[in-house]
Amino acid sequence: MHPLPGQFILVLTLGIFLCACRLTSDEILSSNITDVESISPVTSPELPAEFSGTIAYQHILNQAAFGPRPTGSTAGRQTGDYIIKALERERWHVETQSFIFKGVAGRNIMGKAGSGPVIILGAHYDTRPIAERDPAPEKRQEPIPGANDGGSGVAVLLEIARVLDVEATRREIWLAFFDAEDKGFIDGWPFLVGSRKLAEALTRKPEAVIVVDMVGDADQTIYFEYNSNRALSKEIWAIAAELGYADTFIPEPKYFIFDDHIPFLEQGISAIDIIDFDYPYWHTTADTADKISPDSLKRVGRTLVTWLERPKEDQPFTRSVLDTLQQSTDLHNVPKLDYNLDR
Repeated sequence: MHPLPGQFILVLTLGIFLCACRLTSDEILSSNITDVESISPVTSPELPAEFSGTIAYQHILNQAAFGPRPTGSTAGRQTGDYIIKALERERWHVETQSFIFKGVAGRNIMGKAGSGPVIILGAHYDTRPIAERDPAPEKRQEPIPGANDGGSGVAVLLEIARVLDVEATRREIWLAFFDAEDKGFIDGWPFLVGSRKLAEALTRKPEAVIVVDMVGDADQTIYFEYNSNRALSKEIWAIAAELGYADTFIPEPKYFIFDDHIPFLEQGISAIDIIDFDYPYWHTTADTADKISPDSLKRVGRTLVTWLERPKEDQPFTRSVLDTLQQSTDLHNVPKLDYNLDR
């Protein structure tokens, strides 16, 4: 992520998808896992049925075990493989979108399940190659660990994949893991390369896109993001309040964020960014797992699972979107957002 003129900030995404089989908590929590093949899918009555912040937190530790994960790196490729195997263990249908940008190989990953109108939940899994905001000048050319910025969104998505009742959503759910989000302003790269590749390749118009980024901070405060669809934001924040999270999901706008939801907004798709940008370790070498709270991951995950599983026809935002989609699902015929990054 990177601040842009006029208080624009770069952020990334999270996605959500479903699972059919289960892993035991002991298998997930016993050790750092760099090879998903070491996890055996099982059915266990002892496994928590609800979203577990503890299991999500272990996914952060497992990503961190690969080391920094910039696009094109060995660790980045290993992380992508880890995501694919974790989704397949939960019986999600996995698709990938490979691309080359400035000679570097990138790969978006999608887990898909269910049927009906499409909802995408996305998160980026790459990490920034330099820590340009580190307070120590000698560390500013080092890569960031990315426990929160890169790791937390992926962790929430993978735990949602384990617990989501996809049939209850009456939707086709895509868990989208974006590559090449966080290399902007380095070697001539822009931000959001992976999410833009996916948004521009869509042949169906999603009902909604929800990006989750940097949501693991122990001191969690999540505000409305100015560019995000306000009706959808209000709907999700209201569910957070119902669940007792009103002190961390604050229904007031605070930042303009340039994140992975932007390419979808540009395609005329309703999209929001769920992000806690009040994170002092952003783009520093101190973005490590000790700054993350399992409770923070749990709040975001349970809010999204509740929203997904609640009948959409009972929610005002989704009713209005369904009316629009009945008229046109052709992405070439929807109004495009006129989004000027220089404003």
